[in-house]
Amino acid sequence: MEATQAIATFAATLTHDDLPPSVRDHCKNLLLDALACAVAGRRGEETPQVAAFAAALAQGAQSSVIGGGYLSLAGATLLNAYLVTATTMCDVHRATMTHITPEVVPPALMIAERDGLSGRALLVAIAAGCEVTTRIGISLDYPAFRARGWHGPGIIGPFGAAAAVGSLLRFDADTMARAFGLAGSQAAGTYAAWGTPTVKFHQCRGALSGLLAALLAQQNFVATREFLTAKDGGLYHSYANGGLPGLAVAELGKRFELEQIALRLWPSATVIQGLATAMFDLVERNKIGPAQVRQVRVALSQSAFDLHGAFATYKAKFEALLSAHYIAAIILHDRALTLAQFERDRYDDSRLRAFAAQRVQVRADPTVKGSQAVVDIEMVDGTLLSAECEHPLGAPENPLSRAQIEEKFRTYAAGVLSDANACAVIEAVDRLEEFGSVRKLMDLLRAETAPRAIATAG
Repeated sequence: MEATQAIATFAATLTHDDLPPSVRDHCKNLLLDALACAVAGRRGEETPQVAAFAAALAQGAQSSVIGGGYLSLAGATLLNAYLVTATTMCDVHRATMTHITPEVVPPALMIAERDGLSGRALLVAIAAGCEVTTRIGISLDYPAFRARGWHGPGIIGPFGAAAAVGSLLRFDADTMARAFGLAGSQAAGTYAAWGTPTVKFHQCRGALSGLLAALLAQQNFVATREFLTAKDGGLYHSYANGGLPGLAVAELGKRFELEQIALRLWPSATVIQGLATAMFDLVERNKIGPAQVRQVRVALSQSAFDLHGAFATYKAKFEALLSAHYIAAIILHDRALTLAQFERDRYDDSRLRAFAAQRVQVRADPTVKGSQAVVDIEMVDGTLLSAECEHPLGAPENPLSRAQIEEKFRTYAAGVLSDANACAVIEAVDRLEEFGSVRKLMDLLRAETAPRAIATAG
C-alpha cells in the first residue's frame, strides 16, 4: 500500500485496544505536559498578540481557551496551540527536531469538547496524531529535509492534527487519506524564522491547518490520497530527496515511534537540555555558587552550537531562552530554571549578563552529538569539576516521572487555575479512559472568571 494510504488506514482504524500500556501512559504524559505548557503560556511575551489575532480569526464563542474564556473553534485551536509552545518548554521528537503536542493536542481537545466525546476517544486521537506526525517525520529523511531549511512543525504537524481530528470524527481510510492531502497542501515553515517567535507560530498554524484539512475532508472535498509519494509536488520529493517511505510503515502499529517523543522539565531550547542536565548535576552535587567559579566551559554538538552558541549577549527574553551562555549562568546563580529565571528583572541583571558574556565559554566539539553536553567548571582555587550528559532529562532514555510532570503542571497552573481544579485535571488525565466527556476536562481548564459560552455546538 502507498505510504499515505497505509498511514491513513492506520490512523482511521486505531483503537484503544491497539495501544500497548506503555503507549497509553506516554500519551497521558504528553497530554498533561502539554497542559502544563499551556497554562505557563499565559505568561508568554507574544501571547496577547496571538490572542487578539485568534479572537479576530472567526466569530463564535463555543470552544474553551486553556486558562481563559471562549473563542471560535478555529480561534481556540490556534491560541491553545500557541499557549503550548509559547514559553519554549513543550515536547520534542529529537529525530526530527519537531514539537508534536502543539499541533496535535489542541485540535483534538477542541473537537472532543465540541462533540462531547470521551476521554478514551481523546487518548486514541492523541496517539494517532502523534504517531502519524513522527512516522512521516522519520520517513522524510531528516538530514536531507533539514538541509533544505525546512522546520518540522509546520510541515509534518498538519498531518498529525488532521489524524487526531479524523480519529475523533471516525473517518474511514479514504477520508483520512484525503485529509492528509489537504494537510500537505498547507505544509510550510523554514528555519529562516529562527531566533524569532515565528518559529512558534509554525506550531499553532500547523494545528489550525490540520483542523481545516480534516473538516474540509469531512465535507467530501476532493484531494489527492497519495500526497506523500506524488512524483510532482509530493512531500518526499519536494521537501527532501525522495524520502525514506519504508520508515513510514515499518512495523506500523507494532512499534510506536511516538514513544521517542521527549519532554522538557525546564524552559529552554531543545538541544541545550543536555547542558541544563549537566549543570544541575554539577551545581547540586558540589554545592557551588558563582563566587567560587573562575570560568564555565561548555562543549556542545555542532548543530547545538550553531543554534545556541551565538547568544553570549542575548537581547531579551526569547534570546535568553535560546542562549547556552545564559542557561549555564542562571543555573549556577539560582540553582533553578523556571519561568521566573526569564523575567526581565532577572535576565537583565547586569552582573548576570556580565557573567554569561565573560565567564561562560561555549564551543562546538565534534565528539559531542545531538543534545549531549560536556561542562567543565574551573574553580577559583584551581579545582576542575566536570560533568557529561549523554541523555538529557526528559529523553526517552532518561524520562521524566509522572510525578515530575504533575509538579510541572502544578507550578505553572498556580495563579491560572484554582488548586482544586489543578488537582482535578491531574486526576482526569490519570484516569482518562474512564473520565467521560472531555467537556468536563475543559471546564476545569478554563479560567474560573470566564463568562459562560454564548453558543455551544454538539
